[in-house]
Amino acid sequence: MLRVHSDPDVLVVGAGPAGRALAAAVAERGLRTVLVDPAPHAPWRATYGSWAAELPATLPPSVIAARATGRAIALSEHELGWEYAVLDVPALRAHLDGELARHGVRIRRDRAAGWASGAVRLAGGNELRAAVVVDAGGHRQPLRAGPGRRRPAAEQTAAGVVVDEAVAAPLVAPDEALFMDWRPDHGEDGWPTFLYAVPLGGGAVLLEETSLARRPGLPLPVLRRRLQARLARHGIAVPGGAATESVRFPVDSPRHRTPGVLAFGAAAPLVHPASGFSVATSLRLAPAVADAIAAHLPAGSTGALAAARSAVWPPGSGAVHRFRRIGLEALLRMPPAEVPAFFETFFALPARHRWCYLAERADVPGTAATMRSLYARAGWRMRARLIAPAVLPPTRGWWPARPRHYQR
Repeated sequence: MLRVHSDPDVLVVGAGPAGRALAAAVAERGLRTVLVDPAPHAPWRATYGSWAAELPATLPPSVIAARATGRAIALSEHELGWEYAVLDVPALRAHLDGELARHGVRIRRDRAAGWASGAVRLAGGNELRAAVVVDAGGHRQPLRAGPGRRRPAAEQTAAGVVVDEAVAAPLVAPDEALFMDWRPDHGEDGWPTFLYAVPLGGGAVLLEETSLARRPGLPLPVLRRRLQARLARHGIAVPGGAATESVRFPVDSPRHRTPGVLAFGAAAPLVHPASGFSVATSLRLAPAVADAIAAHLPAGSTGALAAARSAVWPPGSGAVHRFRRIGLEALLRMPPAEVPAFFETFFALPARHRWCYLAERADVPGTAATMRSLYARAGWRMRARLIAPAVLPPTRGWWPARPRHYQR
């Protein structure tokens, strides 16, 4: 194989928000940095949202497209009490690209084909080496070594349409974000889905039928059909030519433990199994991870890698991650008709417990207190559902019968 001899200090594979943010941060600290991606200039088409308090304070205000109060509907309506933020994706991209250019990050257009013998193998046959190698390649984890999946991925899938806020008014007010609406207004039984409705700025609103998690993911045509039926029930007619969005990503990617590689972003994985959020966490962690690399690299790459991993997975975060995976498995095992009741119980918890479960990555006592509170409020049947995943192996998959329809 050919070798590239001008080895950088840090090599980041994957030029999504997480990879760009980390590459810019380590380069800002004076480290020679290369960012590798097969399509580094391709547009980002996903909608990124988060709780406003999770975003780093250093993020420019221009990157926030809209802010809204959050609410959810399970069996009844709940005010979440936190501000929800939707990112302006082109503005975020422009901000991160400006940081890459300002700090001299070298971008290489190529595809990482794997990791072997301490080097990143490229699709064209070359190899790249660096003192610190980062896999920020998303859920595909291009540098992950080891056996593949033993079961289908638990995926979040969604199908959405962008409409004017006046069109969306029967479901969501202009200054609101409807985090979840579990009402079966789509008229079908089977695997439960909810409506996610958020402002995008400029008077636009995203209305998205969402399957929170299913193994394997609920097919997109089903979600499109349900969205159309839900909107029709509320008297919403979607104008011709309206922009659409399709979402599919795993929420149960395995922990990335490849020796010699730091995993970051969705590749780590930093995806929250209960919400699918990861971008805000990656943006917030990037400076701390860069600090760890810069502080320890003079003493050697081994110490820098270990320090960076500790920044990504601080004490307690692994245990919280396992707690959340147990919660995911409970949801996957739950009979469809019981899912809205589960979220009714969850949203009725004290705000501190809900916030801990949805946003605190390393608060083990708080997460345990949340689980105890949820268990105390649940009926005996739901308690059994919550305990089972802790002692049983993960589900292998769920295949629905032919869908029936509710009587209206």
